[in-house]
Amino acid sequence: MLIVFAGLPGTGKTTVSRAVAGELDAVYLRVDTIEQAIIGVCPTIDIGPAGYVVANAIAEANLKLGRCVVVDCVNPVFESRLAWREVAGRTSARLIEIEIICSDRLEHRRRVATREADIPGHTLPSWEAVVAHRYEEWDRPRLIIDTASGSPASAVAAVLAEVSSLPHQL
Repeated sequence: MLIVFAGLPGTGKTTVSRAVAGELDAVYLRVDTIEQAIIGVCPTIDIGPAGYVVANAIAEANLKLGRCVVVDCVNPVFESRLAWREVAGRTSARLIEIEIICSDRLEHRRRVATREADIPGHTLPSWEAVVAHRYEEWDRPRLIIDTASGSPASAVAAVLAEVSSLPHQL
């Protein structure tokens, strides 16, 4: 199973996706971590899609081993979303796409302003950068979780309910 979390920075993706990965004993891939590692080796690089390409390859390798993979990424454009679908297709993995939102703009702004980087060397985006971030409309259904109301535990429970509602593949 491939579970891909998407959403703007500060919506709660990392909190929820980490907890889901722990509950499922899944491989956890965070694109921010991958990108920061690449930048650490080559500080002048224009990162572009490199973090996503690496995450796709690592996810595919783990899915081929029969592991469940949870991905934490902004996943802002059609091309990145399509790439995850292609990984799932090549590995015959069930794909669950989850968009994490925070519908309370003031709460979202507060989260962005008060969070601390948990990846060494990573610079978190400002509120201005978050609202200016390119984030395309979705072209297909996905599970949408609004973290403006409800606890992280309730968000995790919603994801786990979605996972358990899907038929198991042999």
